[in-house]
Amino acid sequence: MPPAIAETGTRFASSVRDALRSPRLLTREVLAGLVVALALIPEAIAFSIIAGVDPRVGLFSSFVMAVAISFLGGRPAMISAATGAVALVIAPVMRDHGLDYLLATVILGGVIQVALGLLGVAKLMRFIPRSVMVGFVNALAILIFLSQIEQLVDVPWLVYPLVAAGLLILWLFPKLTGAVPAPLVAIVLLTLVVVLFRIAVPTVGDQGALPDSLPIPFLPDVPPTLETLGVIAPYALAMAAVGLLESLMTAKLVDDITDTRSSKTRESWGQGVANVLSGLFGGMGGCAMIGQTMINVKASSARTRISTFLAGVFLLILVVVLGDVVAIIPMAALVAVMIMVSVLTFDWHSILPSTLKRMPKSETAVMVATVVFTVATHNLAIGVLVGAVVAAVLFARRVAHFTTVERILSDDGSEVRYVVDGELFFASSNDLTTQFDYVADPARVVIDMTRSHVWDASSVAALDAIATKYERHGAEVEIVGMNDAATDFHGRLSGGLGAGH
Repeated sequence: MPPAIAETGTRFASSVRDALRSPRLLTREVLAGLVVALALIPEAIAFSIIAGVDPRVGLFSSFVMAVAISFLGGRPAMISAATGAVALVIAPVMRDHGLDYLLATVILGGVIQVALGLLGVAKLMRFIPRSVMVGFVNALAILIFLSQIEQLVDVPWLVYPLVAAGLLILWLFPKLTGAVPAPLVAIVLLTLVVVLFRIAVPTVGDQGALPDSLPIPFLPDVPPTLETLGVIAPYALAMAAVGLLESLMTAKLVDDITDTRSSKTRESWGQGVANVLSGLFGGMGGCAMIGQTMINVKASSARTRISTFLAGVFLLILVVVLGDVVAIIPMAALVAVMIMVSVLTFDWHSILPSTLKRMPKSETAVMVATVVFTVATHNLAIGVLVGAVVAAVLFARRVAHFTTVERILSDDGSEVRYVVDGELFFASSNDLTTQFDYVADPARVVIDMTRSHVWDASSVAALDAIATKYERHGAEVEIVGMNDAATDFHGRLSGGLGAGH
Protein backbone atom coordinates (compact mmCIF):
# COMPACT_ATOMS: atom_id res chain seq x y z
CA MET A 1 0.00 0.00 0.00
CA PRO A 2 1.41 3.45 -0.93
CA PRO A 3 2.50 5.52 2.09
CA ALA A 4 -0.03 8.28 1.42
CA ILE A 5 -2.90 5.83 1.41
CA ALA A 6 -1.60 3.99 4.44
CA GLU A 7 -1.25 7.24 6.36
CA THR A 8 -4.70 8.39 5.27
CA GLY A 9 -6.25 5.08 6.25
CA THR A 10 -4.65 5.28 9.70
CA ARG A 11 -6.05 8.75 10.31
CA PHE A 12 -9.54 7.65 9.19
CA ALA A 13 -9.41 4.53 11.38
CA SER A 14 -8.43 6.70 14.32
CA SER A 15 -11.54 8.85 13.88
CA VAL A 16 -13.70 5.71 13.87
CA ARG A 17 -12.06 4.57 17.12
CA ASP A 18 -12.69 7.99 18.64
CA ALA A 19 -16.38 7.75 17.76
CA LEU A 20 -16.66 4.24 19.20
CA ARG A 21 -15.14 5.45 22.47
CA SER A 22 -17.43 8.48 22.77
CA PRO A 23 -21.16 7.88 23.32
CA ARG A 24 -21.91 11.42 22.14
CA LEU A 25 -19.98 11.05 18.86
CA LEU A 26 -21.31 7.54 18.27
CA THR A 27 -24.89 8.71 18.81
CA ARG A 28 -24.33 11.49 16.28
CA GLU A 29 -22.99 9.03 13.69
CA VAL A 30 -25.81 6.52 14.27
CA LEU A 31 -28.57 9.12 13.98
CA ALA A 32 -26.92 10.66 10.92
CA GLY A 33 -26.91 7.25 9.24
CA LEU A 34 -30.61 6.82 10.04
CA VAL A 35 -31.50 10.22 8.57
CA VAL A 36 -29.54 9.49 5.38
CA ALA A 37 -31.19 6.08 5.05
CA LEU A 38 -34.64 7.69 5.22
CA ALA A 39 -33.64 10.24 2.60
CA LEU A 40 -32.15 7.53 0.35
CA ILE A 41 -35.38 5.57 -0.03
CA PRO A 42 -37.44 7.97 -2.21
CA GLU A 43 -34.32 8.98 -4.16
CA ALA A 44 -33.41 5.37 -4.94
CA ILE A 45 -36.97 4.64 -6.04
CA ALA A 46 -37.04 7.74 -8.24
CA PHE A 47 -33.71 6.87 -9.88
CA SER A 48 -34.94 3.33 -10.49
CA ILE A 49 -37.83 4.80 -12.45
CA ILE A 50 -35.38 6.91 -14.49
CA ALA A 51 -33.33 3.82 -15.32
CA GLY A 52 -36.49 1.86 -16.16
CA VAL A 53 -35.95 -0.82 -13.53
CA ASP A 54 -37.92 -2.14 -10.55
CA PRO A 55 -37.53 -0.01 -7.36
CA ARG A 56 -35.87 -2.98 -5.69
CA VAL A 57 -32.91 -2.62 -8.08
CA GLY A 58 -32.23 0.95 -6.97
CA LEU A 59 -32.73 0.19 -3.28
CA PHE A 60 -30.43 -2.85 -3.34
CA SER A 61 -27.84 -0.82 -5.25
CA SER A 62 -27.93 1.92 -2.62
CA PHE A 63 -27.53 -0.62 0.20
CA VAL A 64 -24.58 -2.43 -1.40
CA MET A 65 -22.76 0.74 -2.45
CA ALA A 66 -23.17 2.51 0.90
CA VAL A 67 -21.86 -0.50 2.85
CA ALA A 68 -19.05 -1.25 0.39
CA ILE A 69 -17.79 2.33 0.12
CA SER A 70 -17.78 2.72 3.92
CA PHE A 71 -14.89 0.20 3.92
CA LEU A 72 -13.29 0.85 0.52
CA GLY A 73 -13.73 4.59 -0.08
CA GLY A 74 -11.14 7.27 0.50
CA ARG A 75 -13.50 9.92 1.90
CA PRO A 76 -15.15 9.16 5.27
CA ALA A 77 -18.74 10.34 5.79
CA MET A 78 -19.38 10.58 2.04
CA ILE A 79 -22.51 8.73 0.88
CA SER A 80 -22.52 6.62 -2.29
CA ALA A 81 -25.68 5.03 -3.67
CA ALA A 82 -27.86 4.87 -6.78
CA THR A 83 -27.79 8.27 -8.52
CA GLY A 84 -29.67 10.08 -11.24
CA ALA A 85 -26.55 10.80 -13.31
CA VAL A 86 -25.66 7.11 -13.58
CA ALA A 87 -29.32 6.15 -14.11
CA LEU A 88 -29.54 8.49 -17.11
CA VAL A 89 -26.40 7.01 -18.65
CA ILE A 90 -27.42 3.35 -18.37
CA ALA A 91 -31.18 3.77 -19.02
CA PRO A 92 -30.83 3.05 -22.79
CA VAL A 93 -29.25 -0.35 -22.00
CA MET A 94 -32.27 -1.37 -19.94
CA ARG A 95 -34.67 -0.08 -22.59
CA ASP A 96 -32.99 -1.79 -25.53
CA HIS A 97 -31.44 -4.94 -24.04
CA GLY A 98 -32.95 -5.71 -20.61
CA LEU A 99 -31.85 -6.06 -17.00
CA ASP A 100 -29.04 -8.60 -17.49
CA TYR A 101 -27.24 -6.34 -19.95
CA LEU A 102 -27.70 -3.42 -17.56
CA LEU A 103 -26.10 -5.37 -14.72
CA ALA A 104 -23.24 -6.40 -17.01
CA THR A 105 -22.77 -2.72 -17.91
CA VAL A 106 -22.60 -1.76 -14.24
CA ILE A 107 -20.00 -4.47 -13.52
CA LEU A 108 -17.85 -3.44 -16.51
CA GLY A 109 -18.18 0.22 -15.52
CA GLY A 110 -16.90 -0.68 -12.06
CA VAL A 111 -13.92 -2.55 -13.55
CA ILE A 112 -13.09 0.51 -15.68
CA GLN A 113 -13.24 2.72 -12.58
CA VAL A 114 -10.84 0.41 -10.75
CA ALA A 115 -8.44 0.59 -13.70
CA LEU A 116 -8.70 4.39 -13.91
CA GLY A 117 -8.18 4.67 -10.17
CA LEU A 118 -5.03 2.53 -10.27
CA LEU A 119 -3.76 4.60 -13.22
CA GLY A 120 -3.99 7.74 -11.08
CA VAL A 121 -6.82 9.53 -12.88
CA ALA A 122 -7.76 11.20 -9.58
CA LYS A 123 -4.65 13.39 -9.90
CA LEU A 124 -6.44 15.26 -12.70
CA MET A 125 -8.60 16.87 -10.00
CA ARG A 126 -5.82 19.39 -9.42
CA PHE A 127 -6.70 20.94 -12.78
CA ILE A 128 -10.24 21.81 -11.67
CA PRO A 129 -10.18 25.58 -10.87
CA ARG A 130 -11.85 27.03 -7.81
CA SER A 131 -14.40 28.91 -9.96
CA VAL A 132 -15.53 25.57 -11.45
CA MET A 133 -15.82 24.15 -7.94
CA VAL A 134 -17.97 27.10 -6.82
CA GLY A 135 -20.15 26.69 -9.92
CA PHE A 136 -20.43 22.97 -9.22
CA VAL A 137 -21.61 23.62 -5.65
CA ASN A 138 -24.14 26.26 -6.70
CA ALA A 139 -25.46 24.14 -9.57
CA LEU A 140 -25.77 21.21 -7.19
CA ALA A 141 -27.84 23.30 -4.78
CA ILE A 142 -30.12 24.43 -7.62
CA LEU A 143 -30.57 20.86 -8.89
CA ILE A 144 -31.38 19.58 -5.40
CA PHE A 145 -34.05 22.27 -5.08
CA LEU A 146 -35.45 21.69 -8.59
CA SER A 147 -35.67 17.94 -7.94
CA GLN A 148 -38.18 18.68 -5.18
CA ILE A 149 -40.54 20.74 -7.36
CA GLU A 150 -42.26 17.59 -8.63
CA GLN A 151 -43.33 16.83 -5.05
CA LEU A 152 -44.84 20.31 -4.71
CA VAL A 153 -46.93 20.39 -7.89
CA ASP A 154 -50.48 19.05 -8.14
CA VAL A 155 -50.54 17.88 -4.51
CA PRO A 156 -53.04 18.41 -1.65
CA TRP A 157 -52.78 21.91 -0.16
CA LEU A 158 -51.82 20.51 3.23
CA VAL A 159 -48.43 19.53 1.77
CA TYR A 160 -47.37 23.19 1.78
CA PRO A 161 -47.89 23.92 5.49
CA LEU A 162 -46.20 20.59 6.30
CA VAL A 163 -43.15 21.56 4.23
CA ALA A 164 -43.12 25.00 5.86
CA ALA A 165 -43.32 23.42 9.31
CA GLY A 166 -40.48 21.08 8.40
CA LEU A 167 -38.30 23.99 7.28
CA LEU A 168 -39.08 25.82 10.51
CA ILE A 169 -38.03 22.80 12.58
CA LEU A 170 -34.83 22.42 10.53
CA TRP A 171 -33.98 26.08 11.15
CA LEU A 172 -34.88 26.34 14.84
CA PHE A 173 -33.96 22.93 16.29
CA PRO A 174 -30.15 23.23 15.74
CA LYS A 175 -30.28 26.45 17.80
CA LEU A 176 -31.64 24.43 20.75
CA THR A 177 -29.35 21.39 20.61
CA GLY A 178 -27.03 19.52 18.31
CA ALA A 179 -27.40 16.18 20.08
CA VAL A 180 -30.05 14.94 17.64
CA PRO A 181 -29.94 15.71 13.89
CA ALA A 182 -32.63 18.24 12.99
CA PRO A 183 -33.65 16.29 9.83
CA LEU A 184 -34.54 13.23 11.96
CA VAL A 185 -36.62 15.39 14.30
CA ALA A 186 -38.46 16.95 11.35
CA ILE A 187 -39.20 13.55 9.76
CA VAL A 188 -40.47 12.01 13.03
CA LEU A 189 -42.63 14.99 14.06
CA LEU A 190 -44.24 15.45 10.63
CA THR A 191 -44.91 11.71 10.36
CA LEU A 192 -46.62 11.74 13.76
CA VAL A 193 -48.75 14.73 12.75
CA VAL A 194 -49.83 13.05 9.50
CA VAL A 195 -50.66 9.75 11.24
CA LEU A 196 -52.40 11.21 14.30
CA PHE A 197 -54.54 13.66 12.34
CA ARG A 198 -55.02 11.25 9.41
CA ILE A 199 -53.87 13.80 6.86
CA ALA A 200 -54.03 12.49 3.29
CA VAL A 201 -50.78 13.54 1.65
CA PRO A 202 -48.25 11.69 -0.59
CA THR A 203 -46.04 9.27 1.34
CA VAL A 204 -42.91 7.23 0.69
CA GLY A 205 -45.10 4.20 0.04
CA ASP A 206 -46.69 6.02 -2.91
CA GLN A 207 -43.32 6.20 -4.67
CA GLY A 208 -43.11 2.45 -5.36
CA ALA A 209 -43.09 -1.03 -3.86
CA LEU A 210 -40.47 -1.75 -1.19
CA PRO A 211 -38.56 -5.08 -1.25
CA ASP A 212 -39.40 -7.79 1.28
CA SER A 213 -36.27 -9.97 0.98
CA LEU A 214 -32.48 -9.66 1.06
CA PRO A 215 -30.44 -9.24 -2.15
CA ILE A 216 -28.73 -12.40 -3.45
CA PRO A 217 -25.54 -12.29 -5.59
CA PHE A 218 -25.71 -13.69 -9.13
CA LEU A 219 -24.00 -13.30 -12.50
CA PRO A 220 -25.97 -11.55 -15.28
CA ASP A 221 -27.13 -13.90 -18.02
CA VAL A 222 -25.35 -12.40 -21.05
CA PRO A 223 -23.24 -14.18 -23.69
CA PRO A 224 -19.49 -13.59 -23.09
CA THR A 225 -18.82 -12.40 -26.64
CA LEU A 226 -17.28 -9.39 -28.37
CA GLU A 227 -20.76 -8.48 -29.56
CA THR A 228 -21.91 -8.15 -25.95
CA LEU A 229 -18.82 -6.08 -25.14
CA GLY A 230 -19.61 -3.81 -28.09
CA VAL A 231 -23.11 -3.23 -26.72
CA ILE A 232 -22.21 -2.48 -23.11
CA ALA A 233 -18.72 -0.93 -23.36
CA PRO A 234 -19.75 2.60 -24.50
CA TYR A 235 -22.31 2.91 -21.70
CA ALA A 236 -19.91 1.37 -19.15
CA LEU A 237 -17.21 3.88 -20.09
CA ALA A 238 -19.66 6.81 -19.83
CA MET A 239 -20.92 5.51 -16.49
CA ALA A 240 -17.36 5.18 -15.16
CA ALA A 241 -16.44 8.72 -16.23
CA VAL A 242 -19.61 10.36 -14.87
CA GLY A 243 -19.46 8.41 -11.62
CA LEU A 244 -15.80 9.17 -10.95
CA LEU A 245 -16.15 12.86 -11.76
CA GLU A 246 -19.14 13.33 -9.45
CA SER A 247 -17.55 11.27 -6.69
CA LEU A 248 -14.20 13.07 -6.80
CA MET A 249 -15.86 16.50 -6.93
CA THR A 250 -18.04 15.54 -3.95
CA ALA A 251 -15.01 14.23 -2.05
CA LYS A 252 -13.21 17.53 -2.63
CA LEU A 253 -16.29 19.41 -1.42
CA VAL A 254 -16.40 17.35 1.80
CA ASP A 255 -12.65 17.94 2.25
CA ASP A 256 -13.32 21.69 2.17
CA ILE A 257 -16.29 21.48 4.55
CA THR A 258 -14.51 19.33 7.13
CA ASP A 259 -11.02 20.83 6.67
CA THR A 260 -9.57 17.34 6.22
CA ARG A 261 -7.82 15.49 3.41
CA SER A 262 -8.89 12.29 1.68
CA SER A 263 -7.33 9.80 -0.72
CA LYS A 264 -8.87 10.47 -4.14
CA THR A 265 -7.05 7.49 -5.64
CA ARG A 266 -8.54 5.16 -3.04
CA GLU A 267 -11.95 6.73 -3.61
CA SER A 268 -11.62 6.08 -7.36
CA TRP A 269 -10.93 2.36 -7.18
CA GLY A 270 -13.24 2.03 -4.18
CA GLN A 271 -16.12 3.37 -6.28
CA GLY A 272 -15.24 0.81 -8.93
CA VAL A 273 -15.28 -2.16 -6.55
CA ALA A 274 -18.56 -0.91 -5.05
CA ASN A 275 -20.13 -0.77 -8.51
CA VAL A 276 -18.92 -4.29 -9.32
CA LEU A 277 -20.51 -5.56 -6.10
CA SER A 278 -23.67 -3.57 -6.86
CA GLY A 279 -23.99 -5.24 -10.25
CA LEU A 280 -23.38 -8.70 -8.78
CA PHE A 281 -26.17 -8.15 -6.22
CA GLY A 282 -28.64 -7.00 -8.88
CA GLY A 283 -28.11 -3.26 -8.35
CA MET A 284 -27.99 -0.45 -10.91
CA GLY A 285 -24.68 1.02 -9.73
CA GLY A 286 -24.15 4.62 -8.71
CA CYS A 287 -21.63 7.05 -7.29
CA ALA A 288 -21.33 9.66 -4.55
CA MET A 289 -24.68 11.26 -3.70
CA ILE A 290 -24.10 14.92 -3.12
CA GLY A 291 -27.45 15.75 -1.55
CA GLN A 292 -27.33 12.87 0.93
CA THR A 293 -23.66 13.58 1.65
CA MET A 294 -24.61 17.14 2.55
CA ILE A 295 -27.35 15.81 4.86
CA ASN A 296 -24.75 13.59 6.51
CA VAL A 297 -21.90 16.09 6.76
CA LYS A 298 -23.59 19.49 7.07
CA ALA A 299 -27.08 18.87 8.47
CA SER A 300 -26.15 15.95 10.75
CA SER A 301 -22.45 16.78 11.37
CA ALA A 302 -21.27 13.20 10.74
CA ARG A 303 -17.52 12.74 10.20
CA THR A 304 -16.68 9.02 10.06
CA ARG A 305 -17.27 5.86 8.06
CA ILE A 306 -19.72 4.70 10.73
CA SER A 307 -22.47 6.96 9.42
CA THR A 308 -21.94 5.74 5.85
CA PHE A 309 -21.99 2.10 6.88
CA LEU A 310 -25.08 2.52 9.03
CA ALA A 311 -26.87 4.43 6.26
CA GLY A 312 -26.66 1.27 4.16
CA VAL A 313 -27.59 -1.06 7.03
CA PHE A 314 -30.51 1.10 8.15
CA LEU A 315 -31.70 1.35 4.54
CA LEU A 316 -31.93 -2.43 4.26
CA ILE A 317 -33.61 -2.78 7.67
CA LEU A 318 -36.07 0.01 6.93
CA VAL A 319 -37.22 -1.31 3.55
CA VAL A 320 -37.16 -5.05 4.33
CA VAL A 321 -38.15 -5.22 8.01
CA LEU A 322 -39.88 -1.91 8.68
CA GLY A 323 -41.26 -1.29 5.21
CA ASP A 324 -44.79 -0.64 6.49
CA VAL A 325 -43.50 2.05 8.89
CA VAL A 326 -41.31 3.74 6.30
CA ALA A 327 -44.17 3.77 3.81
CA ILE A 328 -46.20 6.18 5.96
CA ILE A 329 -43.49 8.89 6.11
CA PRO A 330 -44.90 11.95 4.30
CA MET A 331 -42.89 13.10 1.29
CA ALA A 332 -43.33 16.64 2.63
CA ALA A 333 -40.85 15.85 5.43
CA LEU A 334 -38.18 14.65 2.99
CA VAL A 335 -38.86 17.60 0.67
CA ALA A 336 -38.28 20.01 3.57
CA VAL A 337 -34.98 18.27 4.39
CA MET A 338 -33.76 18.46 0.79
CA ILE A 339 -34.77 22.13 0.41
CA MET A 340 -32.82 23.00 3.55
CA VAL A 341 -29.86 21.01 2.18
CA SER A 342 -29.97 23.05 -1.02
CA VAL A 343 -29.99 26.31 0.96
CA LEU A 344 -27.04 25.18 3.09
CA THR A 345 -25.12 23.91 0.04
CA PHE A 346 -25.37 27.07 -2.08
CA ASP A 347 -22.36 29.39 -1.79
CA TRP A 348 -24.28 32.61 -1.13
CA HIS A 349 -21.06 34.59 -0.68
CA SER A 350 -20.14 33.91 -4.32
CA ILE A 351 -23.08 35.96 -5.64
CA LEU A 352 -22.86 38.93 -3.30
CA PRO A 353 -22.44 42.22 -5.26
CA SER A 354 -19.27 42.96 -3.28
CA THR A 355 -17.80 39.58 -4.26
CA LEU A 356 -18.75 39.90 -7.92
CA LYS A 357 -17.25 43.39 -8.01
CA ARG A 358 -13.87 42.16 -6.73
CA MET A 359 -13.79 38.92 -8.69
CA PRO A 360 -12.18 38.94 -12.18
CA LYS A 361 -14.82 38.73 -14.91
CA SER A 362 -13.23 35.58 -16.29
CA GLU A 363 -13.67 33.80 -12.93
CA THR A 364 -17.32 34.83 -12.78
CA ALA A 365 -17.82 33.68 -16.39
CA VAL A 366 -16.43 30.24 -15.56
CA MET A 367 -18.71 29.91 -12.52
CA VAL A 368 -21.78 30.99 -14.52
CA ALA A 369 -20.93 28.63 -17.41
CA THR A 370 -20.61 25.70 -14.99
CA VAL A 371 -23.95 26.50 -13.35
CA VAL A 372 -25.82 27.10 -16.63
CA PHE A 373 -24.65 23.93 -18.38
CA THR A 374 -25.12 21.78 -15.28
CA VAL A 375 -28.66 22.99 -14.67
CA ALA A 376 -29.56 22.89 -18.39
CA THR A 377 -28.38 19.30 -18.84
CA HIS A 378 -29.13 18.09 -15.28
CA ASN A 379 -25.69 16.49 -15.51
CA LEU A 380 -23.00 17.63 -13.10
CA ALA A 381 -20.26 15.95 -15.13
CA ILE A 382 -21.09 17.91 -18.30
CA GLY A 383 -21.26 21.16 -16.36
CA VAL A 384 -17.86 20.59 -14.75
CA LEU A 385 -16.25 19.64 -18.07
CA VAL A 386 -17.67 22.75 -19.78
CA GLY A 387 -16.52 24.91 -16.87
CA ALA A 388 -13.01 23.44 -17.01
CA VAL A 389 -12.82 24.02 -20.78
CA VAL A 390 -14.03 27.63 -20.44
CA ALA A 391 -11.50 28.21 -17.64
CA ALA A 392 -8.67 26.76 -19.77
CA VAL A 393 -9.61 28.89 -22.80
CA LEU A 394 -9.86 32.10 -20.76
CA PHE A 395 -6.59 31.32 -18.98
CA ALA A 396 -4.78 30.64 -22.27
CA ARG A 397 -6.22 33.85 -23.72
CA ARG A 398 -5.04 35.84 -20.71
CA VAL A 399 -1.56 34.30 -20.61
CA ALA A 400 -1.13 34.70 -24.37
CA HIS A 401 -0.87 38.46 -23.92
CA PHE A 402 1.95 38.14 -21.38
CA THR A 403 4.53 37.38 -24.11
CA THR A 404 6.32 40.45 -25.49
CA VAL A 405 9.02 41.00 -28.12
CA GLU A 406 11.53 43.86 -27.87
CA ARG A 407 13.46 44.93 -31.01
CA ILE A 408 17.05 46.24 -30.49
CA LEU A 409 19.03 47.44 -33.53
CA SER A 410 22.85 47.52 -33.29
CA ASP A 411 24.67 50.87 -33.54
CA ASP A 412 26.02 50.14 -37.01
CA GLY A 413 22.68 48.73 -38.22
CA SER A 414 24.24 45.40 -39.25
CA GLU A 415 22.40 43.29 -36.67
CA VAL A 416 19.02 43.29 -34.97
CA ARG A 417 18.27 41.49 -31.73
CA TYR A 418 14.75 40.46 -30.73
CA VAL A 419 14.31 39.72 -27.00
CA VAL A 420 11.34 37.42 -26.36
CA ASP A 421 9.91 37.74 -22.85
CA GLY A 422 7.25 35.29 -21.62
CA GLU A 423 6.17 31.68 -21.99
CA LEU A 424 5.69 30.33 -25.53
CA PHE A 425 2.89 27.83 -26.07
CA PHE A 426 0.08 27.36 -28.58
CA ALA A 427 -1.84 30.48 -27.56
CA SER A 428 1.04 32.95 -27.22
CA SER A 429 3.12 31.64 -30.14
CA ASN A 430 0.39 32.17 -32.74
CA ASP A 431 1.01 35.94 -32.74
CA LEU A 432 4.79 35.64 -32.44
CA THR A 433 5.43 35.62 -36.21
CA THR A 434 3.68 38.99 -36.63
CA GLN A 435 6.10 40.85 -34.32
CA PHE A 436 9.14 40.76 -36.64
CA ASP A 437 10.05 43.22 -39.43
CA TYR A 438 11.12 40.76 -42.12
CA VAL A 439 11.51 43.33 -44.90
CA ALA A 440 13.39 46.14 -43.13
CA ASP A 441 15.69 44.08 -40.86
CA PRO A 442 19.41 43.70 -41.68
CA ALA A 443 21.07 40.47 -42.86
CA ARG A 444 21.76 39.19 -39.34
CA VAL A 445 18.93 38.53 -36.90
CA VAL A 446 19.37 37.24 -33.34
CA ILE A 447 16.36 35.93 -31.39
CA ASP A 448 17.15 36.02 -27.65
CA MET A 449 15.15 33.41 -25.69
CA THR A 450 16.84 33.98 -22.31
CA ARG A 451 13.63 35.25 -20.74
CA SER A 452 11.33 32.78 -22.50
CA HIS A 453 10.65 29.06 -22.65
CA VAL A 454 9.39 26.79 -25.44
CA TRP A 455 6.60 24.52 -24.19
CA ASP A 456 5.04 22.86 -27.22
CA ALA A 457 5.25 22.05 -30.93
CA SER A 458 3.29 25.19 -31.84
CA SER A 459 6.11 27.33 -30.45
CA VAL A 460 8.76 25.36 -32.37
CA ALA A 461 6.71 25.72 -35.54
CA ALA A 462 6.42 29.47 -34.96
CA LEU A 463 10.21 29.83 -34.58
CA ASP A 464 10.75 27.74 -37.70
CA ALA A 465 8.30 29.93 -39.60
CA ILE A 466 10.16 33.09 -38.49
CA ALA A 467 13.50 31.63 -39.64
CA THR A 468 12.00 30.57 -42.98
CA LYS A 469 10.54 34.04 -43.62
CA TYR A 470 13.91 35.69 -42.94
CA GLU A 471 15.69 33.21 -45.20
CA ARG A 472 13.38 34.23 -48.03
CA HIS A 473 14.62 37.78 -47.54
CA GLY A 474 18.26 36.70 -47.47
CA ALA A 475 18.74 37.12 -43.72
CA GLU A 476 20.53 34.77 -41.32
CA VAL A 477 18.72 33.88 -38.06
CA GLU A 478 20.38 32.74 -34.83
CA ILE A 479 18.36 31.64 -31.79
CA VAL A 480 20.23 32.11 -28.50
CA GLY A 481 19.58 31.93 -24.76
CA MET A 482 17.48 28.75 -24.64
CA ASN A 483 17.86 26.58 -21.55
CA ASP A 484 18.90 22.94 -21.98
CA ALA A 485 15.36 21.54 -21.91
CA ALA A 486 14.06 24.03 -24.47
CA THR A 487 17.14 23.53 -26.68
CA ASP A 488 16.64 19.77 -26.67
CA PHE A 489 12.91 20.10 -27.38
CA HIS A 490 13.49 22.61 -30.18
CA GLY A 491 16.30 20.51 -31.67
CA ARG A 492 14.13 17.40 -31.88
CA LEU A 493 11.17 19.10 -33.58
CA SER A 494 12.72 21.94 -35.56
CA GLY A 495 12.50 21.52 -39.30
CA GLY A 496 10.07 18.64 -39.12
CA LEU A 497 6.79 20.49 -38.63
CA GLY A 498 6.30 22.00 -42.07
CA ALA A 499 6.43 25.51 -40.72
CA GLY A 500 7.69 27.02 -43.89
CA HIS A 501 4.99 25.67 -46.16
